[in-house]
This record gives sequence, structure tokens and C-alpha cells, in this order.
Amino acid sequence: MDLKKLPKTEFAAAVAQIAGERNIDVQSILDSIEFGLISAYKRDQKERGVEIPEDDEFTAELSPESGSFKVFKINGDQKTDVTPPGFGRIAAQTAKQVIDQKIHEAEKESVISEFEKKLNTLISGVVLKSDPYKMIVGVGKTEGICPKEEQIKDENIQLGTKRWFLLKAIFKNDLDKSEILLSRRDPEFIKQLFAREVPEVANGTVMIEKIARSAGERTKIAVSSSQNGVDPVGSCIGQKGSRIQAILSELPNEEKVDVIPYSKNINQFIIQSLSPAQDIKVISIENNVATVAVPENQLALAIGGGGENVRLAGQLVGLEIKITQSQE
Repeated sequence: MDLKKLPKTEFAAAVAQIAGERNIDVQSILDSIEFGLISAYKRDQKERGVEIPEDDEFTAELSPESGSFKVFKINGDQKTDVTPPGFGRIAAQTAKQVIDQKIHEAEKESVISEFEKKLNTLISGVVLKSDPYKMIVGVGKTEGICPKEEQIKDENIQLGTKRWFLLKAIFKNDLDKSEILLSRRDPEFIKQLFAREVPEVANGTVMIEKIARSAGERTKIAVSSSQNGVDPVGSCIGQKGSRIQAILSELPNEEKVDVIPYSKNINQFIIQSLSPAQDIKVISIENNVATVAVPENQLALAIGGGGENVRLAGQLVGLEIKITQSQE
């Protein structure tokens, strides 16, 4: 059906207006209404006790003369009008439901097309619903999903709370509808927080070379500078810790963030990675295992609770780190 061929009825005018205002394809609206009318017809017949064989074919049309909807049964080249009495009311209700749904889908797809340009960046969202498997987050005019595996462990965000999320991906659900995937757990979330709070990171003067994260517990980032005279660590920390505090305020209180200088010298990088422990010496690096010596009073810091500090340090440098106590 082509809108240009439709009569100047109130319905046609409404479809034209909606299509124009919402930027929805007219043919898409009409095709969906046709599909909806056929479904409504079959449902109506079933309620009347009429069984319709699965292989029967139907089409629905808008009469150019009257502007009313009709349902036809297709039998080869023949079309038979099978519109039941009183179907006009059902047709009007169906058309309204289809148009409302199309408007909703079009708005969501339009919004999602804008979000596609923002992949791997931060977006602000309000937590609308939460269950053991996911959070539903209001983002602009639509909603996103933050599954359990993309949430920070043990973080309890109250409904109605506004938070930053990483726009991680856009995917198709089981109904072939686009969905927005959000994350607060991904290491990229930390990188984007720094880009938001640290101008030097945003403009590329300071680069985040490596990230190792145990979401909700500890994060280590290694930073470098592409410009002489720019202190990458100092830039990320900010005057009196202002920048790092702004980042920490978006994370659970338990999560610590260590900002360390990146080094191409692997020994130096290993030493820096074990921050906040100090006075560390690298004894050997063999078979992807780095053995380091740490003073007794620094052992707890180097290892960290549950071995977390040394584990993340190993992830950062790409080696397994074995800690031994320094011989006095």
C-alpha cells in the first residue's frame, strides 16, 4: 500500500502526520497494520469457534472507496472478502495499537542509532529496576541493561540513583530488538572515568597504557606522557587529589585505584606495579615468572588482601610475580 494511493480519510492523514513527525517509514506502518489486522481476524474467528487451517493465506487492505479495512482470503489468483461483521471496531483498535507500537519502536531505534556513535564511552543513567540478574537503567529517552556480570561485585545501587555506565555494546535480543548493554565492571569503565576527569587523558597527552582491575576491590593503571614536562601520574591524581577523588566517588568505597608510571624497563615496571609497597628488588625473570624481594615490613602491602595486589600487579606487567622476603 502506498500512502499516495490512500483516500483523504482521517486515518490516512493521521498516518501521514505520524510518519512525518516521528520519521517512520509510511510503508512500514501500513505493512505492520496489515499484519496486525490478519492476526486480529484469526483471533476473532477463533473466538467465534471457527478453525482456520495453518496454510490458509490472507491479506488486509484499506478500501480506496470507503477508507475501511477489509480482510481477504487468498486462493491462487482469487481474493475472497472474508471480513466479518463489526470488524471495523477491531480494525480501528488494532491500527491504533500497531501505530503506538511503531512509534515506540521508532523512537527507541532512533535513540539507539545515536548511542551507536557513543560505544565505549560513558553515559549517565538512572537505575529503574533491579533483580538478581540485571539492572534496567534509564538512559535518555530509552533504557539499557546492565547484567549481573557487568556490575561491580557487591555494589548496591538504590533505585532512582544516577550513575555513570560504560556503553559497552548494542545487541539484538531474542525478539530481534536492539538493546543497549551497559557495564560498570569492564576495565574500560575506569579508563573512561579518567578521560572524563583528566583533560590530559582526554586529549591524549597522558596515555593509559595498561589496566588491571578487580571491580569493587582494586584497580591498577599504568600511565605515560607523550609530552615532555607533563607528569602523567600527577595529572591523573590532580591538585590535592581532586581528580582521583572525583573518580573514586563514582566507585564503591572499597575500591582503591593505584596510578603508577608506565615503564618499558620491565624491572622498573614490576617495582612500580607493586605499589604501594616500597623498597622492592627484582631478583630474576624466568619462564614468565618474576621473583622479587620485599622487606618484611612491606610484605603485607605487596601481597595485598587475599593476594590481590600481587595478582593485579602480575596482570599489569604480564608476568606471574613471586614474592620473597628480603634478607636483612
